[in-house]
Amino acid sequence: MFVSNTLVLTKDCDKGQKISASLLTLNFSTMVLDKLANAQRYYALHPLFEKAFSYLRDTNLATASTGVHEIDGKNLFAIVSEAAGVTEQEYKLEVHRKYIDIQYVVSGTDRMGWKDLAKCDAPNDPYNAERDAAFFPDKTSSWFDVPTGSFTIFYPDDAHAAMVTGENIVRKVVLKIAVAR
Repeated sequence: MFVSNTLVLTKDCDKGQKISASLLTLNFSTMVLDKLANAQRYYALHPLFEKAFSYLRDTNLATASTGVHEIDGKNLFAIVSEAAGVTEQEYKLEVHRKYIDIQYVVSGTDRMGWKDLAKCDAPNDPYNAERDAAFFPDKTSSWFDVPTGSFTIFYPDDAHAAMVTGENIVRKVVLKIAVAR
């Protein structure tokens, strides 16, 4: 749950009207899918989001070496990968407790699945703090494609499956943002 008494969201409406909200309470049990060009819309959601999105904009991700890249110690780091994925028959839903994922597609299309953690059965691979993950036998409730230049944000309440691309190669960056600093 994200609560702020200072956050003001303004959205331009079709007829130029503006809608504002203050003393806003937001429950982020729903993931985000958007384009990097719209990243500034999400800066207020976490103190490190602006820094995370700046890394995506300012780094040549097409040539960055695969592996882990430290940005702000254990509070914020990037994992660059380029690989084929799994099939819809092989995927597993996963969740994290310590980190929020921002998953950005550099090239290719990443097929992802999502399900609200509250609707998942018990994990078949319980939470392991060292890898910050638990895996579930559930099937996803939503499938979607994340094209080049787009990102998702998965919070701890978001069970998700990524890289369900079969033999198709996807280059991507997963930013890990500590929930608590």
